[in-house]
Amino acid sequence: MTRWTWVDEEQLLEQLDLVRLSLPEAFHEAEAIARQKDEIFLHAEQYAQEVIETAERQAAQILNEMGILQRAEMEAQQIRQQALAEIERMRRQAQQDLEEMQRLAIAECEEIQAGADEYADRVLKEMELQLSEMMRVVRNGRQQLQPAPPEQSARSRDTGNNTATRSQSAKNDRSKN
Repeated sequence: MTRWTWVDEEQLLEQLDLVRLSLPEAFHEAEAIARQKDEIFLHAEQYAQEVIETAERQAAQILNEMGILQRAEMEAQQIRQQALAEIERMRRQAQQDLEEMQRLAIAECEEIQAGADEYADRVLKEMELQLSEMMRVVRNGRQQLQPAPPEQSARSRDTGNNTATRSQSAKNDRSKN
C-alpha cells in the first residue's frame, strides 16, 4: 500500500512569490534609512551654519557696541568650536543609528532567506520522496510487463507441462476408483 501526498503547485508558487516580494521591502527600508542619514547630515550642516552666522552677527554687534575685538573673536571661536563639536556628535550618533538599522535590516533579510530556504528544502524533500515512490511503482510495473527470460520461460513451460501431466494423472486415478 502506498501513501500519496499531493502538493498544490499554485500554493507553492504563491508562497515562493511572497518570500521573493518580502526581500525587496527590507532593502527599500535600508535605502530609506540611508536617505534619512543624508537628511540628518544636511540638517546638522544647516544648523551649524545658522549657529555660525548667529555667532558672527553677535560678534559683530559686540565689536560695534564694545569695541573689544579680541573678546569678540574669542567668543566667535568658542561658538564655532561648540557648533562643530555638536555637529560631530550628531554625525556620530546618526552613523551609529544607521549602522544599527542596517544590521537589523540585514539580519531580517537573512532570517527571511533562511526561512525561505527551509521551506523550499522541505517542499523539495517531500517532492523527492513522492517521486522516488512513483519511480518504484513504475519500475515494478515495468518489470511485471517484461517477458521472462528464455531459460525461465522454457522451465515454466516444462513445469507447466509437468503440472498439467500430474493433474491429468491424478484425474485418471480418481476416475478409476
